[in-house]
Amino acid sequence: MSNAKNSPGMSKPGVLSLSIKEKSSLYFAYMPSIKGGGLFIPTNKNYHLGDEVFMLLSLVDDPAKLPVAGRVVWITPPSSHDNKPQGIGVQFGSDEGGVAARVKIENLLAGYSQLGRPTHTM
Repeated sequence: MSNAKNSPGMSKPGVLSLSIKEKSSLYFAYMPSIKGGGLFIPTNKNYHLGDEVFMLLSLVDDPAKLPVAGRVVWITPPSSHDNKPQGIGVQFGSDEGGVAARVKIENLLAGYSQLGRPTHTM
């Protein structure tokens, strides 16, 4: 999974570009317990709970980028006590882009068995 990057010249709510190339990485980043779904995005940028972000997601082997608006609902600080990577959890918006991202991710992960393995957030 690549790190999220703010596009040059953009101020918050900047655009986060995220490419997840493997189902295992997607499993570790996806946040199904968040209403509407969400993703953990590794980043060392400073965000606050409630910040709005816009993401361009590239998932597994699909070259298309999904435009998704969301908001920060989770923050993992640097050097967390359980060695989780630093980053933010972004809840997908309830608009068309957020719904499309959730459906696509859940379809990609359907039948993918990593049950019980800890993720980047849980």
